[in-house]
Amino acid sequence: MSKKSDTSKRYTPEFKCDAVALVYSWCKTVTEIARDIGVSPEGLRNWVNQDKTDRGQ
Repeated sequence: MSKKSDTSKRYTPEFKCDAVALVYSWCKTVTEIARDIGVSPEGLRNWVNQDKTDRGQ
C-alpha cells in the first residue's frame, strides 16, 4: 500500500487563496476550476469550506 504523503502535493497558502478566489469570481463549477488549475475537486472544495469557516460563514 502506498503512502498518501508520497503522492500528495503541497500547495502554498497563496496558491490556495488564489484558487478559492477563482471559485468565488468565476461562473464555473468547482470541478471545472479544479481541472483547469490541476488540483482535485475534493481538495478545492475543502479549501473553499475552510475559507468560509475562517470568515465565519
